[in-house]
Amino acid sequence: MFKRTALACSLIAVFNQPLQAAETEEIRSTLQDQQSIAVTIYNGDLALVKDQRKVQLKAGLNSLALRDVSAQIMPETALLRSLNGSLQTLEQNFDYDLLSPDKLLEKYVGQTVEVIKVNPATGAESSEQAQVLAANNGTVLKIGNRIETGIPGRIAYPDVPANLRDRPTLVVQLQNKSTGTQNIELSYLTGGLGWKADYVAELNPAEDKLDLSGWVTLSNTSGTSYRNAKLQLVAGDVNRVQAPRTIPMAAMRKNELMMTDAAPMAEESLLEYHLYSLDRPTTIAENQSKQVTLLSATAVPVRKELVLRGANYYYQSSQGDLGQKLKVGVFIEFDNKESAKLGLPLPKGIMRVYKKDSQGNAQFVGEDNIDHTAKNETVRLKLGEAFDVTADKKQTDFKKLPNPAKGNSQFESAYEIVLKNAKKEAVTVNVLEPIPGDWKILQQSHQSKKASSNTASWSISIPAESTTTLTYRVQVKY
Repeated sequence: MFKRTALACSLIAVFNQPLQAAETEEIRSTLQDQQSIAVTIYNGDLALVKDQRKVQLKAGLNSLALRDVSAQIMPETALLRSLNGSLQTLEQNFDYDLLSPDKLLEKYVGQTVEVIKVNPATGAESSEQAQVLAANNGTVLKIGNRIETGIPGRIAYPDVPANLRDRPTLVVQLQNKSTGTQNIELSYLTGGLGWKADYVAELNPAEDKLDLSGWVTLSNTSGTSYRNAKLQLVAGDVNRVQAPRTIPMAAMRKNELMMTDAAPMAEESLLEYHLYSLDRPTTIAENQSKQVTLLSATAVPVRKELVLRGANYYYQSSQGDLGQKLKVGVFIEFDNKESAKLGLPLPKGIMRVYKKDSQGNAQFVGEDNIDHTAKNETVRLKLGEAFDVTADKKQTDFKKLPNPAKGNSQFESAYEIVLKNAKKEAVTVNVLEPIPGDWKILQQSHQSKKASSNTASWSISIPAESTTTLTYRVQVKY
């Protein structure tokens, strides 16, 4: 039976001693040894970490335990090198089985522990030895000649198993030439670090200009913190080989949102991607979300467009009424050009748009996703559906024409679209009709354009508090 003074020792004290007697005494490196750290985060839950530390090594074989690495490290990508000496890596092991009451109990299956009970009447403690038979979906103990389920008291353990760590640890067996201090760099790929871009745009009263701010939201669920890290972000779709992961993912226990004001991030090309660098170190704490400034621009010229888009199913059959009070989409677009006060590659993300009301309060008017947008490209956003501008559409005529050739079909149909404007100012609606097959417009009340091989478009002006009717007849051949 173990003495109570030995059984009651703190686990913290245990961690201050070598975890396992071995031929090579373990050298432990913590964040206190860290000289610098650089983190490059990619799209798609991937990051490159470069961790530089100063460690004291002896000549010959060393067992170096690098604590506080990412819990989602990909061990096969780890590379340890000396910055001022010479060493050879022989073996490395990633210990991600972290210490917890459940894990400790699991590791002691088949071994002896001590169960301490308290007499509720007297408060006196008593203890007896027990063998742990199982720790799956409950605890099974053998105490003397009886089998008990559950935990009848406190369990005291004689030690912490060597394969349990309080922090994610990479243990490297290495060969070193001479005793002394070395600056080493550990680089590895990891999951659990991600970033996304978010944009806030504010329209001016005339709706022809907007102010734009871009933010980067960082998230860290990797199981460790990165203090005063040099931060870089890669925008683009980097190809990765998909393989099953065997290392458990760390769970987020909390979500701390931190906002940091900074100058816009510097941007440069990297292969076929874009690299953004923060101009100062930043700390990415464990289980934290953080926002840093990406870009800002003012008075960016913007174009608003109202769009009524049709469908192609009603050109080969008789349909009649095609809809009342059809919604008209509200879009805005702007050019990502230097002449438009931008001209930076924009990472994909969500752009949220606001406009001030008559009292000067900014109100949310819509949002949309943007993809990675290169310099000199156009950003187009759908904000929603117009309230005061609607349309009624019907098919006014349909007939099947004689087949022009074997295996072909030919149809002729006519349409009426009544566009309604309840606003106190005139508006313009772009009507887009996707027409299938080989088509031609026979008659129309307003001049159309062939926007693409299968789309006819009309730009229709509607006076204030009035209506405008568009009619057209089309012939379609399949």
